[in-house]
Amino acid sequence: QVQLVESGGGLVQTGGSLRLSCAASGRTFSNYAMGWFRQAPGKERECVAAISWSGENTYYADSVKGRFTISRDNAKNTVYLQMNSLKPEDTAVYRCATALHVATITTGRSDYWGQGTQVTVSS
Repeated sequence: QVQLVESGGGLVQTGGSLRLSCAASGRTFSNYAMGWFRQAPGKERECVAAISWSGENTYYADSVKGRFTISRDNAKNTVYLQMNSLKPEDTAVYRCATALHVATITTGRSDYWGQGTQVTVSS
């Protein structure tokens, strides 16, 4: 059974940084693309970043370009989201997801999802 477990969320001030981690188990991690989504209360779920199995291809939402960086360590079965220059509008529950292709992730059709980690940015 595939499991995705996020960690690294918390409370940070505007302009601060956080690094989220998502540890995967249950299938060959390096065969699959990974992504990060977020959802704030009353707002639609948004794919903020995705990365191909090799790490060569990445996707970023316009709202986070230049501030967030997605990366992966296939030896550790872990994907990361480095978030810099955080803003109050980044406050949300962040979840990781996996699918075969980046395009599948960005359209919200991932086959497995984590439970999420809360990120709160204070003004």
